[in-house]
Amino acid sequence: MKTATQTGSSSNGIESRAHMPLQKANFMAMAAAGILIVLGFVLMLGGSSTVDNFNPDIFSTRRIVVGPFIAFIGFVAMAVAIIIDPKHLSRKR
Repeated sequence: MKTATQTGSSSNGIESRAHMPLQKANFMAMAAAGILIVLGFVLMLGGSSTVDNFNPDIFSTRRIVVGPFIAFIGFVAMAVAIIIDPKHLSRKR
């Protein structure tokens, strides 16, 4: 029968950091990507147009180009943050 130290988990049942699939660097990158996503959506916010009042700001470059682009970059960065292995990168250097 294997003990807790032989299986790699600590005595209280929590996995050791060496066996966790995501490291602190992954979570930091995911937080930065989340901020980019939220920033992109905030840039897309604004007043709406009604039948009586037309608001030409709904076609502004900030709302139809910049905001979606930053949100898209955030989604790509989130995927990279999840996939990348920081331990593997540090071994290459």
